Amino acid sequence: MTSTADKKKAGTGGHRVLGTRPIRHDGLEKVTGRAKYGADVQMAGLLYGAMLRSPYAHARIRSIDTTKAVELDGVKAVVTGRDMPEPLPGGSMRETHANLRVIKENALALDKVLYKGHAVAAVAATSIHVAQEAATLIEVDYEVLPPVLTAAEAMKDGAPLLHDDIAAMGRGHGPAGDSSQASSNVASHIQFKRGDISQGFDEADVIVERELTTKPVHQGYIEPHNSTAWWAPDGNITIWTSTQGAFIVRQQVAHLMRVTAANVKVVPMEIGGGFGGKIDTYLDPVTALLSRESGRPVKMVMSRKEVFEGTGPGSGSSMRVKIGARKDGLITAAEFSAVFEAGAYPGSSVGAACMCGLAPYKIENLQVDGFDVVVNKQKTAAYRAPGAPQGAYAVEAVIDEVAQKLDMDPLEFRLKNAPSPGDRQPSGVPFPSIGCIEVEEAMRAHPHYSAPLGGPNRGRGVATGYWFNAGMQSSATISVTADGTISLVTGSVDIGGSRAALAMQAAEVLGIAAEDVHPGVADTDSVGWTGHTGGSRTAFATGIAVIKAAEDVRRQMARRAALLWECKPEEVEFVQGTFVSQKSRDDRLTFKELAGRLMATGGPITVSVQADMDANKGVAPSFAGLMVDVEVDPETGKVDVLRATAFQDAGMAVHPRYVEGQMQGGSVQGIGWALNEEYWFTGDGVMANSSFLDYRMPTSLDLPMIETVIIEVPNPGHPFGVRGAGEISIVPAMAAVSNAVSRAIGTRMQALPMSPAAVLDALE
Repeated sequence: MTSTADKKKAGTGGHRVLGTRPIRHDGLEKVTGRAKYGADVQMAGLLYGAMLRSPYAHARIRSIDTTKAVELDGVKAVVTGRDMPEPLPGGSMRETHANLRVIKENALALDKVLYKGHAVAAVAATSIHVAQEAATLIEVDYEVLPPVLTAAEAMKDGAPLLHDDIAAMGRGHGPAGDSSQASSNVASHIQFKRGDISQGFDEADVIVERELTTKPVHQGYIEPHNSTAWWAPDGNITIWTSTQGAFIVRQQVAHLMRVTAANVKVVPMEIGGGFGGKIDTYLDPVTALLSRESGRPVKMVMSRKEVFEGTGPGSGSSMRVKIGARKDGLITAAEFSAVFEAGAYPGSSVGAACMCGLAPYKIENLQVDGFDVVVNKQKTAAYRAPGAPQGAYAVEAVIDEVAQKLDMDPLEFRLKNAPSPGDRQPSGVPFPSIGCIEVEEAMRAHPHYSAPLGGPNRGRGVATGYWFNAGMQSSATISVTADGTISLVTGSVDIGGSRAALAMQAAEVLGIAAEDVHPGVADTDSVGWTGHTGGSRTAFATGIAVIKAAEDVRRQMARRAALLWECKPEEVEFVQGTFVSQKSRDDRLTFKELAGRLMATGGPITVSVQADMDANKGVAPSFAGLMVDVEVDPETGKVDVLRATAFQDAGMAVHPRYVEGQMQGGSVQGIGWALNEEYWFTGDGVMANSSFLDYRMPTSLDLPMIETVIIEVPNPGHPFGVRGAGEISIVPAMAAVSNAVSRAIGTRMQALPMSPAAVLDALE
């Protein structure tokens, strides 16, 4: 176990590069404004696109008249959902886990609009102003229908139905898992169950049962969604876009436009934040369609209002948790029911909530139920460990209350019930190598935990969280240059420093400096299939591809050295960046020296590798904890965060500064989710706070410096022990803040956000 303070400049764990803190490779371009983002795309003949969006949360489209828009001077194309082809039948979308009908109808509504802001038609014109004016000239005849805005409303008998046949949307299970119940707003029901729940609760000395709720929240990325498409006369489509997954965009556009993937090239631009919100595609099929109709390239960039109203937030939720424990602190039984809003189409993050909520605890008797419910709001999207923060918030609040009733220290209670490798997760799958106990022990030993609170109306909250991380496929290509540096090309979009993390792993294998690696992100024609940047998979899974490529480079370099020294390749050792002959120890060449002689020994070396099964087999989950001190003003209800310390098992922190940044960023997002953030809807389904002025996210003025403690329990499934690090930090944050506020005011908070008004209501 290693804390942040143990990180030395020269690396850790015997490594020369890993564990150091080099300057990020793309830093200069980004701080000087030279990096190119999606909105920066320019080219000859470029048209500008604008969208017409629904003013209603639920309505049937009777007709659309585009005549006036088409006749406006400067308009080159107008399209509606009727212009989008039917997707290719039988096309496999396993790589993207996507439902093509949902993507198509969410991009451009067909028969109904299902949320305020649902795209109805799109215009391409010679200027953005003409396009926007033309969009207002499109006449739509709506039959307004009653909306359902919460899962509770949507699940009632007789509630208005969003879809006549929800099975066709790709989930197809009613409340009891009966696929015959097609006419329902409940898209799916999942369940995990083991042991004897009734007997477990009978054995309990203390039982706590609570219902807790959260609201939809925005991921908080600064850059709006964008897309530029050029459908060339030869039938090939090129798309420039800010996305977390270029290959996902390629596959989805190909299927929706009825072309092969070979006809679509996606160029991933730099991305101004995503946090899961830029995995889904919204504009790319529409810009491609407009380009086909106009014969010219088309660019669309969302306004901030469009981002809020037309793209996916994290799910709102309603959860019930019941936990029983004996006097000695052993949990005897647990029930966890989670109802998640999916928005207009099936596919909320309830499954992950069910997998993660109870995961930090070893419980023999449990039942977990999850319901995916459609409502007349934006189709939800991923948000940093999607589903897990909500699940942790509900479970950890009840865990904290059980510990209080048992008069036990909250961390002692957690440690008493913490799982070890081999124990079963809620899903029944055994845990691989995990660091739950190590994280909780680090929390208990930290000076923050024993520090005095120092005043009235203050509370300290702790919480832990779990995220399973992901593997999937990644590709990497390494080319050795004559000066001894290497070019590293991957398909992983860089959101939080993955260029550096991948470059450092290559450098470690090849015995060169991180600065001698030139990492780049390629388009879909220039590198093999690579999964999206999400699921905390990039440094781990793409890292495995990079390591395998670097090892192959090292083997080929050893063969070149053997040619020079007239020995067998197996007689060449690689020691700390230097090739050494076993026959004559005086025969030695550094990596750079040997690189300069490649042309004389057979030519340049380029290696391409795909990590597939290796990555999927080696995935290891992560645990994290957050400790928060708050002060509550009893007169205004305002909550001030006084101190926060984040703990996280990173397996191996490749670049500690970036891991610390992820820990701090995730904690801040969770604190905002807990105290201020929510999508506020009027009774007719209109989002009333669709700007950063009214959607209140915390800034540096609202928070203290987030302290960080990195714990390292190596992942045996990765050559350097790496685990995912990007998502787990947000998981315990809402729960820790909620527990702190509840202890400060002496009553249990049961809904997020805990705004000043909500806190005052609780105090009263």
